[in-house]
Amino acid sequence: MNKEVMLYDKLDDNKVQCKICSHRCTIAPGKKGFCQVRENQNGTLYALNYNVVSSEAIDPIEKKPLYHFYPGSLSYSLGTIGCNFRCKHCQNWVISQCELDTSQTIEITPEQAIDRALNYNADSISWTYNEPAIWFEYTYDSAKLAKENGISTVYVTNGYITPEALKMISPYLDAYSVDIKAFNEEFYKDIASAKLQPVLESTKLAKELGMHVEVTYLVIPELNDTREEIQQFSKWVVDNVGVDTPVHFSRFQPLYKMKDYQPTPIETLDMASNTAIEEGIKYVYLGNVMHRRVNTFCPNCGKMLIKRGMGVEQYNINNNNECLYCGENIPVVAGFL
Repeated sequence: MNKEVMLYDKLDDNKVQCKICSHRCTIAPGKKGFCQVRENQNGTLYALNYNVVSSEAIDPIEKKPLYHFYPGSLSYSLGTIGCNFRCKHCQNWVISQCELDTSQTIEITPEQAIDRALNYNADSISWTYNEPAIWFEYTYDSAKLAKENGISTVYVTNGYITPEALKMISPYLDAYSVDIKAFNEEFYKDIASAKLQPVLESTKLAKELGMHVEVTYLVIPELNDTREEIQQFSKWVVDNVGVDTPVHFSRFQPLYKMKDYQPTPIETLDMASNTAIEEGIKYVYLGNVMHRRVNTFCPNCGKMLIKRGMGVEQYNINNNNECLYCGENIPVVAGFL
């Protein structure tokens, strides 16, 4: 199903400029934007992927990854196709880099999505697996319905959404799990065909708009893994989204066009987490690896507060979001445990 894009400008000669993501594509008649799912049809910009679902699952919220947002709950998770990045290491490249007419998809309306989330007893709905901003109209309509039905909402995103689009959806979007893929523009240009600065701006804005923000940084050997870069990234988090913001350093696995790289050494992940803590970040996690840093520890007394295994196995935070051992305030959005 096609649907007219919610944010775009009509230009001369039937051209249009999309205002959903930071590429801000100017699109001639009959052409598509960089994401390949927005097309100029005779001077009107349409989203070609409305209702188009490539992936559907019930996931633990921790898979997003969100560790401080309703720990232990389930999230009804949907993805479409296409992307506004061209990451050479994409783990979901089969859906993010495919064409509409060659993809295997089903149609799920926003109403059906909310019904399914309710039937599965999911506490939230997540738009994930590929970039949700390029699915903006569908996620916007679904998010409004979710809020009407008491379901929390989550974007798992590369952060390339424009300020206009983020502000528009913000009344209906609760959590923003954002990948900051590196802390240098060269990486974004060469590896993702994008820019770093818009990602930083949207992350900061999401926090200012009242969303729950968690940040993921995939550590890739030789590309974004120096202590200096991790230090700069961590300082930015502290200064712009706060020391309480959970940060996830994830282990890289060779995929897609980067199979000749090596998995991230555990020692590098330890360096990254230690560096972030030294810079003042209170809640640092490691992903894609078995490690004690999948658990939440009190930054004051050091006791384990949330133990994670197959799910949440221990939860030592009271209803006032205080450590049971020392009373330290722990910034966790909770209520489903």
